[in-house]
Amino acid sequence: MTVPLVIVDGANVVGSVPDGWWKDRAGAAIRLRDRLSAIIADGLPDLPGPVEVTLVVEGRAKDIPQAGNGVKVESAPHSGDDKIVELVRREADRRVIVVTADRGLRDRVQSLGAEVRGPSSVPRR
Repeated sequence: MTVPLVIVDGANVVGSVPDGWWKDRAGAAIRLRDRLSAIIADGLPDLPGPVEVTLVVEGRAKDIPQAGNGVKVESAPHSGDDKIVELVRREADRRVIVVTADRGLRDRVQSLGAEVRGPSSVPRR
């Protein structure tokens, strides 16, 4: 059985918590990357672990490093949404869950067969 892939829309999830992230976008993305490692073994509220986790980053956060904690960081050279759609297409043969509140992105990935969860489904603080 293939392990499900959870793709996290970094900009959208970081932006869902008004904690001053706009002052340090890269730092906020790094904190999210580090918190996401917990869901590798535990999964999401309605999806038991283990899962594979990919964090998509863009803009001022696009150069954050890999951490070696199991969370894969994918940098979007342009649109984070387009990068997420590309990843969903690439993984068409497995269960993919995209974490975002972006309605346009939700529609795009659901049309490709991905499931969607909101930002509150992952640790944000």
